[in-house]
Parts: sequence; C-alpha cells; structure tokens
Amino acid sequence: MSAHPISNTRRTIRQAMTIARRDFVATVFTPTFLLFLLSPLFTIGFGLVGGMGASTVASGSSEKTRIVAIVEPARQDAMRSADARLRDAFARGDRPPLLAIEAPAADPEAQARAAFKSRKGIDASATLFGDLTHPTILYDGQGRADARYLASLAEATLRTDPAQTKPLSIATLSSIARAAPTESGHKQAAFIAVFGIFFLALLLAGQVVGTMMEERSNKVVEVLAAAVPLEAVFFGKLLGMFGSAILFVGFWTTLVTQIGGILPARYATAIGEIGPAVGAPMFFLLFFAYFAMAYLLLGAVFLGVGAQASTARELQMMSLPITIIQVAMFGLALKASAAPDSMLAKVVEIFPLSSPYAMAAHAANQPELWPHVAALAWQALWVAIAITVGARAFRRGVLQSGSGRLFGRRKTVDMSVS
Repeated sequence: MSAHPISNTRRTIRQAMTIARRDFVATVFTPTFLLFLLSPLFTIGFGLVGGMGASTVASGSSEKTRIVAIVEPARQDAMRSADARLRDAFARGDRPPLLAIEAPAADPEAQARAAFKSRKGIDASATLFGDLTHPTILYDGQGRADARYLASLAEATLRTDPAQTKPLSIATLSSIARAAPTESGHKQAAFIAVFGIFFLALLLAGQVVGTMMEERSNKVVEVLAAAVPLEAVFFGKLLGMFGSAILFVGFWTTLVTQIGGILPARYATAIGEIGPAVGAPMFFLLFFAYFAMAYLLLGAVFLGVGAQASTARELQMMSLPITIIQVAMFGLALKASAAPDSMLAKVVEIFPLSSPYAMAAHAANQPELWPHVAALAWQALWVAIAITVGARAFRRGVLQSGSGRLFGRRKTVDMSVS
C-alpha cells in the first residue's frame, strides 16, 4: 500500500527544509557572503574616493588662478568696488578667479603678456591693459570666460549711473598661446596620469583572472607546470597578457593623439596648455614604465587570488578587496598630486601599491628625473615579490601541491609513467 499523501507531503517538506538549511548555512557563513553583503558600501566608497580626489585637484588649481588688470592708480579703487559688486551676482562655485590689480609699466602690453609666464603659485588666465574705454584683454586657452568677466568689469568701473544704457567700454579680446604649461597645467597632467594608469591597470589586469579560470578548468596549467618551473609559467602568463595590454594601450593612444587635429582652435589651445614638468617625450616614457609596474603588480595579485578560487562567484568576491584597495590608492594618489610637496605625497610615492600612480603624478609636477630611477627600482623589487608570492599561491591553489601553507616547501610530484 502506498503511504498516506499527507505523510509523503510532510516528508518532502522536511527534506526540502533540511536542504534549504544546509545551503543557507553554506552560503551565509562564508567570507565571500560578507563581502557580498558589504559590496554596496564599497561601491559608494569608490565614488566618494574618486570624487574627493578629483575635487582636491580642481580646487588646488583654481586657488592659484588669477585675472590681472593693469590700470592707472586713479581707477584701481573703483575697479575693486566694481569687482566686489559683480562677484555677488555669481554663485559661490561659479565665481571668476581672484582679481589682481597692477599699475602700468612702460610697456603695458609686454607687462600683460609677462603675466602669463609661469610664476610660483600664481597662474594668470586673463589680463586687461589699456584705456578702460577701449581695453585689450588677453586670455589663454582656458580663460575665455574670465576674459568676458574682465570686459564686464571695465564697463562696471566706468559706469556711475546704473540707468545709463549706452556702453562706456568696448573691449578687444585676444587669445594667446602659452610658451610653456602652467602649474595648473602640470596638475591637470598629473590627474590624467593617475586616472589613466588606474583605469588601464584595473581594466586590463582583471582579464588575467578570467584566463586563469579557463586554463584551470581544462588542465592546461598542470601540463605547463610539468614541463617548466612554475615561476616561469606564472611570469609567462603575466607577460603574455601584458603584451595584449600594450596593443590595447597603443591602439587607444593613437586615436587620442589625433583628437587635437579635429578640435576647434580654442579647445586645441586649452589642451596644449596641459603639460608635464619633465617634458612630453620623457613623460610618455615614464607613464608607460609606471603603467607596466602597476599592471604586473596588480596582475600578479589577481593571478594569486584566482588560483585560490574554485568558482566564478568565489573569484569575483575574492577580487573585490583588491579592487577596493586599488581605488583607495587611486584616491590617495589624486590627493597627493594636488600637493606634491606634502608629507602625504612622499608616503604615497613610497608605498608599493600606490607608488606607480603617485610617481606618474610626480613626473607631471616636478622636473627632476633621478627620483624616477629609484622609484622604478623600488617598484620592480615589489613586482618580483608579488610574482614569487603569487607563484606559491598558484602552486598551492591550482596544482594542490605544497605543505598546505603559502610559504611551505613544495612536495615532489611523480610525473613518470609506469
């Protein structure tokens, strides 16, 4: 006789609950689930760190920008009063740079052009000289809006009757090209360098993990490890993926360098004012060297982590802390690039995980070359350490050999055929 339907139902429910309890415990009481649970906080942290770093760079540049008015002493007090009135009409974040007023020299035009030359701590974006009824305003590639403000300021200085409608000042605006990048241009180049290395390293090094999962599943790694030392396998995989990364970088670099030829002249001039302190050729060479160090270091860590994961979900969760650390290094490097002489900058330049980013920013902000020789040697040492540790983790996780410890001695595996 068949069992009673109610008994069958109860037994099925009990079995289902037993399986559900087992799967729940196996899923929840693991480190990967904790990382999954906290992942929204990590995502919010990414945005905060990147945004704070970018705002630090922007504020550091804007604080040193000035607009310069070369006017007779008799007009200076009236211009300061007019400047105070006009600024009140702007929102706090949209106000023009601070006004610097100078008395005219023998050659006001030469004086105005000299204001655009790099001066420690001060970058002029626009300068006004000549009679306020017909002034000439010079501006650089990023100072067009500041030039228009100076034109309004000349009009407001002359206007004593607000009801008057006839223009009292007709300004001539002229764009000029700087002979050398400004200090603000150096900081913008530093921001581009830090962001570029971070984005490329994180995007391209992450592909190493996917390759690891594929070769682990089809036993290719075991075959390679039987023929050559495991360190050679590990380093060879890194170099192979790095070769594809170079093609990616070369392709997009070629496209980006051609953008200047199709942009309008004023945008091309603005881009031309962004430049590194070490010079463009040396900067590109150093950028590539620091990208290579960041890629190899991050790739070695990803390979070592990938060797410990048995499923794609585990791999994703174990890679998340690495990404979090890299975002933190990115934010610190951005903040340090805005204050290259600070103690924070020195610490970030020495710490191995942030050193490639911070030293690329250093090349944009400082002209000395000798620190880069020491930095590249220091980073190469840590790449070697990461490869060694990663290879041992690789052996322990993929080949299941060793003493069960990351730094244990490798057991001998008999590969002979009887």
